[in-house]
Amino acid sequence: MSDNANIRLIVGLGNVGSKYAHTRHNMGCDLLDMLAAEYKIDLRPESKFSGMLGTGRIEGHEVRLLFPTTFMNESGRAVGAVCNFYKIAPEEILVLHDELDLQPGQLKLKFGGGLAGHNGLKSISAHLGGSQNYYRLRIGIGKGPDTYSWVLGRPAPLDRALIDEALHAAAIHIGKLYTLGLAKTTSAINGFKPQKYDL
Repeated sequence: MSDNANIRLIVGLGNVGSKYAHTRHNMGCDLLDMLAAEYKIDLRPESKFSGMLGTGRIEGHEVRLLFPTTFMNESGRAVGAVCNFYKIAPEEILVLHDELDLQPGQLKLKFGGGLAGHNGLKSISAHLGGSQNYYRLRIGIGKGPDTYSWVLGRPAPLDRALIDEALHAAAIHIGKLYTLGLAKTTSAINGFKPQKYDL
């Protein structure tokens, strides 16, 4: 794994529809929207890719942003279609997704490894020929008493404030992948702590 980032596709995971907007399971989508706004990348519906797709430049590098418009457990259909069309390898993908095993306000960047029961990641790996060798930016949402209702619910105000601070930091750090490299950026992301609150 080279320290020079060659991320060509950034995928934000979530469910489609206003009822799911800004729920815990849609944090990957929220971060993707921040990136699209920051780098002025217009996301447009692409039916042949089963998603919203935009192409632009992040720190001088051509990058595609994708929000699959299937439900979460079929996210891989969009990712597989885009990768096949544009000849994008798994190791050139960064997936933004919610993570139960991290507290609100925590971020972790990793390459490969297990899928931790995340249905979006399971679908993506299935559509990449079983490969798990892509980058994931894990956005902490914490755990609730019932996983299903927890991930489909909206965070309480304090948790939302922690998550928002983390998302803004993540949007900045993703740009640094292309300027500072993987090692320094991974260290910065994994060491991030919200300034306003103690975890």
